[in-house]
Amino acid sequence: MNPNYLESVIRQFEYYKLLGEKTIAQLPDDALFRQFNEASNSIAIIVNHLHGNMLSRWTGFLTTDGEKEWRNRDSEFEDHISSRDELLGRWEEGWGILLHTLRSLKEEDLLKTVYIRNQGHTVLEAINRQLAHYPYHIGQIVYLGKMYAEKWTSLSIPKGQSAQYNNNKFAQLPHQEHFTSEFLDNTAGSKNEKE
Repeated sequence: MNPNYLESVIRQFEYYKLLGEKTIAQLPDDALFRQFNEASNSIAIIVNHLHGNMLSRWTGFLTTDGEKEWRNRDSEFEDHISSRDELLGRWEEGWGILLHTLRSLKEEDLLKTVYIRNQGHTVLEAINRQLAHYPYHIGQIVYLGKMYAEKWTSLSIPKGQSAQYNNNKFAQLPHQEHFTSEFLDNTAGSKNEKE
């Protein structure tokens, strides 16, 4: 087993959390609650669903089924969030339980069995399941953000700047680092400068 798996997966979750936050920060309040049509979800509804899923999956992660009896999944897709502050509160609560749980795991936990709706998963499989699920929804948030932002600031390599980005990368000596480092470490640095 790769001893860096947990560290790597935490960084990946943190990266997708950051993408969602950078999108939400670019939007006016009303855009967070806008639904394109009846079949689509607003950003607030997506956040509400992520919150419900994260609380259910990561509370008592090693000891209880990931689909808790108290979870009402259908209600996650209804308008329950009424303000940006409430949306951000649910966002932080959900990601907080996820990241706290992941940071508490040990390498020897990865092959233990946990259950989601009575279906057994190794801890590794359960983590990977959510690592596919959450970015799927973050992608939806980013897509809606691009449509609703008055002026969109790219979250990755801006259009027309791929060659310059690659030139900068290949000008460096070969080295090993997690691909999210340039995004997460820069954000941590800017947060520390503000404090």
